[in-house]
Amino acid sequence: MLIAATEKGICAIQFADSDQQLQQGLIREFPFAVRRRDDAAMSQWQENLSRLIQGQETNPSLPLDIRATAFQRRVWECLQRIPRGETRSYSAVAKKIGMPKATRAVARACATNPVAVAIPCHRVVREDGGLAATAGESSARNSCSQWRKTDLRSLLLKSRFFSPTK
Repeated sequence: MLIAATEKGICAIQFADSDQQLQQGLIREFPFAVRRRDDAAMSQWQENLSRLIQGQETNPSLPLDIRATAFQRRVWECLQRIPRGETRSYSAVAKKIGMPKATRAVARACATNPVAVAIPCHRVVREDGGLAATAGESSARNSCSQWRKTDLRSLLLKSRFFSPTK
């Protein structure tokens, strides 16, 4: 897992099989950012994310610095209101945001969520209860399933924390 942040907040949470893949993903997403590791500056955010992964209470004001369309923001804010341990269908989320015909767009917004743990896209499922609507989301969901099953210490030891700045 890789956590990337700006001075304003967390801008990316990524999962991959290796540190090299995480680095490459970060470079692709933020090609012009200055990347530097800064564990101390991000320790509180790391702690909050660790609590989220463990299913514990967290500071609800975990700062995020993410780029999004107005539609994505509406979807992501709706996802953040889904109680821990519950799921919603893509169509239920579409109805909740007042756009009942936007089921595919909701699935796409979930698939493009840059902070998968902080915005719980894993709480949205197909109407039949199945996981993943797109290839990208399938890979993210597999990662989410892995971090839920992984011993937290090994997860944190493999973590890399960076503070991209502009």
